[in-house]
Amino acid sequence: MASWNSVPLHVSYEVLGWLTFICWSISFYPQVILNYRRKSVVGLNFDFVLFNLTKHSSYLFYNASLFFSPAVQKQYRNKFGQKEMIPVAANDVAFSSHAVLLTAISLFQIAIYDRGNQKVSRIALGIVSTVWLVAAICFFVTLSTHHWLWLLTVFNGIQVCMTVIKYIPQAVMNYKRKSTEGWSITNILLDFSGSVGNYTQMVLQSVDQGSLMNFYGNIGKLMLSLVSVFFDIVFMIQHYVLYRHKKDPNSKPPLEIEIAKSTDRQVAQNV
Repeated sequence: MASWNSVPLHVSYEVLGWLTFICWSISFYPQVILNYRRKSVVGLNFDFVLFNLTKHSSYLFYNASLFFSPAVQKQYRNKFGQKEMIPVAANDVAFSSHAVLLTAISLFQIAIYDRGNQKVSRIALGIVSTVWLVAAICFFVTLSTHHWLWLLTVFNGIQVCMTVIKYIPQAVMNYKRKSTEGWSITNILLDFSGSVGNYTQMVLQSVDQGSLMNFYGNIGKLMLSLVSVFFDIVFMIQHYVLYRHKKDPNSKPPLEIEIAKSTDRQVAQNV
């Protein structure tokens, strides 16, 4: 079993891992709090939330299996070498578990708060339905073959694909509205910090082991960092440069929404 060669690098890896976990975990709360305060999810793209839930669910399955299952770990070392370290840390499992929970809460908020004329697109529903159908088929195939590492590769591929496409609907929506109102920039700043920390953590492990297998063996974690950094920069440019101080002309503040609802009820009663 592989072990760390440098104690300082190992300590730095663990500290950075948990700092990344904190940044990424906290990053979910600003959007949830913003939705709660506004009693509205107008400005939050529903396709993004659906893709995000699919992505983090797949990532949780991958992380938990590789971290806890001796059978999966054995297949990993048989493929990549007995001396290679398992590229999943405890903070990865903790993060993905927390991410699934908070994303599910966002989805629940979409169901109960004011949505305006927004809805999940048919394209997003089609993509997610296809993804889970493929995952189910692969799972039942693996039950007979016991090629668990192959199954994890499938789930890792799913989370990579979801990571690549999940930000696109929100970025396009911001562009069409010429506004980032309803979309929490604090979420993006924390996500950016976590992504940079996550990538640096992988670099530390590679330096200690003198091998790039850490990147090859966990391409999902690598893509998670790089793609997130790219889109976080896009969102920061939209918020601080392109659409700074711009409000969505089609959105209403919570008070105005309540007044409008109250007026509608009074009119209905008079009629």
